[in-house]
Amino acid sequence: MLRLHDGQFDLGEREVAAVVADRFPRWAGLPITQVASAGTVNALFRLGDEVVLRVPLFPDADPDRPSRIRETQETLRRVGRRMPVRLPELLAIGGPHPVSPGWTAVYRWLDGEPVSTVTDQAALALDLAVVVTAFRSTPIDGRAWNGASRGGPLAPLDDDVRGCLEESAGLVDVPALTAVWDDALTARRAEPDAWIHTDLMPGNLLARNGRLVAVLDCEDLAVGDPAVDAMPAWNLLEQGSRAAFRRAAGFSTDAWRRGRGWALAQAIIALPYYLHTNPSMVATARTTLTALLRDR
Repeated sequence: MLRLHDGQFDLGEREVAAVVADRFPRWAGLPITQVASAGTVNALFRLGDEVVLRVPLFPDADPDRPSRIRETQETLRRVGRRMPVRLPELLAIGGPHPVSPGWTAVYRWLDGEPVSTVTDQAALALDLAVVVTAFRSTPIDGRAWNGASRGGPLAPLDDDVRGCLEESAGLVDVPALTAVWDDALTARRAEPDAWIHTDLMPGNLLARNGRLVAVLDCEDLAVGDPAVDAMPAWNLLEQGSRAAFRRAAGFSTDAWRRGRGWALAQAIIALPYYLHTNPSMVATARTTLTALLRDR
């Protein structure tokens, strides 16, 4: 697999076996297979048939990390009661190890097919709306945006977005996308903070028999602007189903405009960065940016 970042921490299956033996002995001896993934934060290793180990590419030894993971898991249990699809189920957390200096987490393996195999986009749009609504309707119990995750104002991303637009000259229609970005920056916000997944990318969605069955990679779950979770409208859905998703999820005009801004920011920042290292992420970025231009 290609390296995605300078300075990332790489483990092979032999090193993972050592971590499993020391930190997760109940799964020691199971076959270990690295999972091909477009993810940019963790390497995934399947242990046997039932579990998957997430190894951070940039290990985090912060002693508060396990409590944050467990808190997220508790929120997912609450959200999960509101939706018919499966969410990640935490099984164990392992502490720093001589060959892996950060915290690692083990989750139950969720079976499914890539969401790109779904041909009934109308049904997919409604499934996604149910997911987004379930996150949004789960009480936040006084929480507010943390100041760091996706979900705050778009304006702090302005320099990065414009810089990446310039860097992508020759790859995209820079003036047209700049107009989309300028419009998103002027969209007002009336909606309160809500629970948001923050990263509803195609690679984080699983399907079976043409329907959405699982949402993955929820460790960045946050409280913030619900418009962030409109991103699948452009990174996944076609134009006709995009409108159905918007109606079913209840996005206002301004929230939809902010959602376009979030989708554009994610895609245009990813495009030049991963141009030669992550073909799947680049393909999704191109799909997103093309959809945004057609949707103007």
